[in-house]
Amino acid sequence: MSRVGKYPVEVPSGVTVSIVDGILTAKGKLGELKLPLSSHVETTIDDGKVSVKPLGTVSQARMMWGTTRSLVASMVKGVSEGYSKTLEINGTGYRAAVQGSNLVMNLGYSHDVVYPIPQGIKITTPRPTAVVVEGIDKQRVGQVALDIRSFRKPEPYKGKGVRYETETIRRKEGKKK
Repeated sequence: MSRVGKYPVEVPSGVTVSIVDGILTAKGKLGELKLPLSSHVETTIDDGKVSVKPLGTVSQARMMWGTTRSLVASMVKGVSEGYSKTLEINGTGYRAAVQGSNLVMNLGYSHDVVYPIPQGIKITTPRPTAVVVEGIDKQRVGQVALDIRSFRKPEPYKGKGVRYETETIRRKEGKKK
């Protein structure tokens, strides 16, 4: 069983954390995030640290203990540093470009794939074959990166498609003659 909840979350300088009416708010230089707190845990702020404790020994309280601590840590890191995911595009003629508030990708279909950039997310294309997704909310950054990847998942024979920068594609051997 994980004991992640035992460790308090350090609040870096420049970030303010407050709890009002069961909602934890973290404000930093990059923005503001809110988290509704569970009734199964007790969250306290003291000496620049956020501590989470389960209320009782019910299994739901033990589950929410580590989950809440992890969500708070993600919020604090997000408003102070932010999150980013890099996607690589492999394939002949495959490319991406940001045009206004849309990401336009040529992924080998008969038409361009147009993805509207959501609020709070910044997408850049440093190269035509690279897409960088940035934001303060870890979940939203991951979801947007997943949505972009789902337009053309990498295939195992030639490795063509959109993949994460750190992802490795297990290649298969082609047909024998």
